[in-house]
Amino acid sequence: MLRLNDILDRVAAAHPEADLELIQKAYVFSAKVHQGQVRLSGEPYLDHPLEVAGILADMRLDEASVVTGLLHDTVEDTHATLQEIQAHFGAEIAQLVDGVTKISKITFSTSAERQAENFRKMILAMSKDIRVIMVKLADRLHNMRTLEYLPPDRQQKIAQETLDIYAPLANRLGMGWLKVELEDLALRYLKPEAYQELSDRVAKRRQARERYIQEVKQILTRELQRAGRSTTWWLYGSS
Repeated sequence: MLRLNDILDRVAAAHPEADLELIQKAYVFSAKVHQGQVRLSGEPYLDHPLEVAGILADMRLDEASVVTGLLHDTVEDTHATLQEIQAHFGAEIAQLVDGVTKISKITFSTSAERQAENFRKMILAMSKDIRVIMVKLADRLHNMRTLEYLPPDRQQKIAQETLDIYAPLANRLGMGWLKVELEDLALRYLKPEAYQELSDRVAKRRQARERYIQEVKQILTRELQRAGRSTTWWLYGSS
């Protein structure tokens, strides 16, 4: 389980001048307003914003983005108001939270390519600050990683939305790793048989590659021993 200290360490490593106390304050606020809420997995709801903040920290974003990750669901899913967010955390973070909240309220009703492109353009146009999109992508990534706890119809809808809207957005922003993971997770629910077949192929190739590497190591070790040289010398050089 991800801990707040893990996030603080990551932020501090990437941004030595970051305001870590602001992140701690956001964690306490989020824990207070989400108290008693539980995800379908049975875990405390707070785990979700904590994981989103962790993803943003891994992406080396600033403390305002990480704070927004901790607060991104507070206005939509709790009694907290945007005015409270601004009073406690300032106008910049309030604007970021507001932007993420507005995107979350958009309803994607079709997977038609033209309509999906219109939605992507709408999101980009709505987001005056690119960090809003980054937080939303981190939110979607964690939701996709825990999609197994939702009913099948919701899994299908969210997976299709991810494939049509959010994976292309990640690609447009040059985040190839995120695009690939989102597509991979979406395929798991949209095409489970194809996904399993592909996973089996990848696993077999990995096993074959590992066997080949072990065989090469054994051959090299044996030949070095025959030549009167130790494996240690071959790996590290003579002292």
